[in-house]
Amino acid sequence: MFRTIEEQVLKQAAPAALKIEFAQHDFERLRSFCILIYIASTVIWLIFDLIVSFPGRQGFTVYSMVFLVILALTTIILRFTRKARHFQWVNLLFVLTITIGVRLVIEGLPMDLHPGWLILGASSILYSASVMPLRRWSFFAAILITWAVLNPFWATQIAISELKGLMVLVYALFLSTLTLYSFLKLRQAKLHNYIMSKLLLDQAYLDTLTEIPNRRSFMTRADQRLQALPREHEHYLAMIDIDNFKKVNDLYGHDIGDEVLKRIAADIKSVMVDFDYARLGGEEFAIYLAGVRRDDVEALAGRLCQVVRDQTTQHPVTISIGLARVEEGDSLNQALINADRALYESKHSGKDRYTFHVPS
Repeated sequence: MFRTIEEQVLKQAAPAALKIEFAQHDFERLRSFCILIYIASTVIWLIFDLIVSFPGRQGFTVYSMVFLVILALTTIILRFTRKARHFQWVNLLFVLTITIGVRLVIEGLPMDLHPGWLILGASSILYSASVMPLRRWSFFAAILITWAVLNPFWATQIAISELKGLMVLVYALFLSTLTLYSFLKLRQAKLHNYIMSKLLLDQAYLDTLTEIPNRRSFMTRADQRLQALPREHEHYLAMIDIDNFKKVNDLYGHDIGDEVLKRIAADIKSVMVDFDYARLGGEEFAIYLAGVRRDDVEALAGRLCQVVRDQTTQHPVTISIGLARVEEGDSLNQALINADRALYESKHSGKDRYTFHVPS
């Protein structure tokens, strides 16, 4: 089953909206890791700057303080960044700052050491960028900035025509290709895993026919609602059943029955859009209404009955609704039982109506 789903995912191109959703999810999951990389990069840069400044007798200048402040501010900005699209620009600012800072530190070393340390600095920055939750354009921009600032052939005593220069060029190309390939493959793997996880969750928590939440999803969400809101807010649970649904299946076939189920699900979704709803199974649906008054519940139940009743369709149906207030100390299962009893009253008092459960 897993291989079948994996093959389906690999064959399909992810839509743009899903890629944006994945990018946001990936950033939220790795934001703390990105902050850690920023802090580690800043600390390492500061250590090398201090080594060059004091044992190297270059002096700790005001430029060092400026770069340290910019790197620290960028890390703080990342701490409060919530959108993945904003992170792309924050990261480019950090890359630009750290590369210029690295270049200035390396300028304090002997000239013959420049090419090697420039390559080392570029490789560290590119590796760090390759494991971050970046979009492709942002990663390409980070590569361009890195090599533009840390170009081992600029202001150094090395030429491409020399053997040393040719070896540096080949290594730089190899490094860029390796990090780019690693980034693209890692991003693709994470995207496919995200799509498969989302697909499996949809199959586990969505009703495949009506495309609304199923019983498992409803019980989880309703229990969360029950625990989250203070009990001074009113909670109501509604059970819905399609009237004479068995006759629809017997007279017109299960295909028409499925169409009716999908139509009722769409009506419930449109009327109860602000609440938790689900198909429990067969022709039964449920709605959990949290933080509402009884008058509002009556208005919503009446509207839903009318919307279903007034549908201009070749196979019209009506629904019956049972409503129960979730009292202090009631469990979700007890509320379902009470709503089911109220539904029984609606069914046996004429159908196409709603009834409130009256506690005994």
